[in-house]
Amino acid sequence: MTKAWWRPAGVTVATALIAACPALARVRPASDLPQLSIEELLQVDVSSVSKTDQPLNAAPAAIYVITRADIERSGALTVPEMLRLAPNLHVAQTSASRYVITARGFNGNNEAQSYSNKLLVLIDGRSVYTPLFSGVYWEMQAVMPQDIDRIEVISGPGAALWGANAVNGVINIITRGAAQTQGGVITASAGNFDRNIAARFGGRLGDALTYRVYATALDNESTRTLAGADARDEWDRVQGGFRLDWTPSAAETLTLQGDIYSGSQGRAPANEEFSGRNLLARWTHTAPSGSVRQVQAYYDRAQGPFVLDTYDLNVQQSFDAGASHAIVVGGGIRVSDYAISGTPTFFFEPSERTLTLANAFVQDSIRLDERWKLVVGLKLEDNPFSGTVLLPSARLAWTPDARTLVWAAVSRAIRSPTPFDTDVVEKLGTTTFLIGNPDFQAERLTAYEAGTRLQIGSAASLSVSLFYNDYDRLRNIEFAPGGFLPLRWGNGLTAKSYGVEAWGDYAAASWWRLSASFSYFHKDVAFAPGATTILGPAQLGNDPEWRASLRSSMTLGMATLDGNLRYVGVLPDPRVPSYVEFDARIGVPLGDRLRLSLVGANLLHRYHQEYPAPANLVPRRVFAEVQWQF
Repeated sequence: MTKAWWRPAGVTVATALIAACPALARVRPASDLPQLSIEELLQVDVSSVSKTDQPLNAAPAAIYVITRADIERSGALTVPEMLRLAPNLHVAQTSASRYVITARGFNGNNEAQSYSNKLLVLIDGRSVYTPLFSGVYWEMQAVMPQDIDRIEVISGPGAALWGANAVNGVINIITRGAAQTQGGVITASAGNFDRNIAARFGGRLGDALTYRVYATALDNESTRTLAGADARDEWDRVQGGFRLDWTPSAAETLTLQGDIYSGSQGRAPANEEFSGRNLLARWTHTAPSGSVRQVQAYYDRAQGPFVLDTYDLNVQQSFDAGASHAIVVGGGIRVSDYAISGTPTFFFEPSERTLTLANAFVQDSIRLDERWKLVVGLKLEDNPFSGTVLLPSARLAWTPDARTLVWAAVSRAIRSPTPFDTDVVEKLGTTTFLIGNPDFQAERLTAYEAGTRLQIGSAASLSVSLFYNDYDRLRNIEFAPGGFLPLRWGNGLTAKSYGVEAWGDYAAASWWRLSASFSYFHKDVAFAPGATTILGPAQLGNDPEWRASLRSSMTLGMATLDGNLRYVGVLPDPRVPSYVEFDARIGVPLGDRLRLSLVGANLLHRYHQEYPAPANLVPRRVFAEVQWQF
């Protein structure tokens, strides 16, 4: 079948530098940030688990926080590169600009036109997954690294709060307020694969009004095909944007922000152009009683071989009901208007639709006593293909002391049908080969989880999560009734998966932090009675069973030295060998406001493979970056 257009170093080095230039021990760093202590990291507020702020060590979910210091010290330039830092995600690069990113499996299969479609991604509350096939166009998502506050990565369903598509995980990218980004910063980098320049300036327009504006440009070289030829998949993008924060009082904040971008990526027979723009407004009011009301609206346009306009309005209120209940209630509506430009052999019928998604939710955090808390939630969602669905969850948390959290959860989630499931038409010559299924049903998950988060003394922390997922009505390919062609989508697959995710931090010294992780994942796929068994169970994804990482972060005087060793196991069918890779960065100040970084990615191999064909080989990358703050 034709592929759809959407694809789917050591202490001694740093010590020698400081010895050679004593000024490194005195100069204020231009961009490197002090890492949070173990205790401070566990107290970081997160909002993705309950839609209200709570400390990380009290959040009953498998959540990992990528901090701003983590991002800057990694040298990551793009969002997918930043997400490699999350141990509960599998990130596979498939071309110069494209990635497959999953939590808890189901990373897709190109030959079966199966794509990663069970992960919800948000940027400042704006959903960036596409309703056209429930995936993410990663090349369209960019945030200036210096403007990110944190990235919250939840593995496991979040549908009771976030709705359909929050099946296997939620990624929430949260940027800093304009008041936190005052002054200017310019970064420029160049190397064998990357060229990047970015500038941002923030200021005040009054006592209560702050702003920032930014612009970025990126240009990447081509990767290589599996045969070693030039893949001609080079890409570039430019982006600009702004943010305004008005705080007339301590109880009230109004935010207005937006971005505009355009780019081009190599793709036979001609380059593929893409562009987009978005505008978001958010009002937050805190009452004297402590209740918080938030109203958010945004408009988003994404354009490639399609035009997708999204209009979204969301309202929520959080408040306490007595001493034992903390309630969050809300709802919203999203309208997505699209038109798809097909080809004579691959198109949609109809090629245009307006999709309306409405929802309402409530969550109650019930304090049973000083140590036990029960969190129950329910989301009612009405989508244009599945009708009205109920998405419940329940989480039980036990905190025997201030350093220990034990939790368990059971949740239900769905991946709602999309135009790719219902409307697609593919031809071979004049023969209709594959069609969508207007009766395609939502894929369903019932998830069972348990975990613990521990602070071990003042120098170490550990998080361990276990999960068992039960899926049904998963998409497969069926023969035509009473014949062979046209093939069509069906709901004939079921799956059960289970695994463990573990990660921890250890402060080996005041200047040295170590982080380690490993995960195990296994799934069993079966056909429902009467289902067509062509393509086999491998059509649901090609996931590694084992992944592991070891990260080291050193601060030596004013120099920083960071390394990340990662292992990804074999992809079984089609087989992709396991690999080990190493990324490193060293940052040194060149003056009071200037800093030089040397970054290397995939240093152990000139090229390596991360995903089955037609994915390309991932290159070794080395570049230098200069950052100036003013």
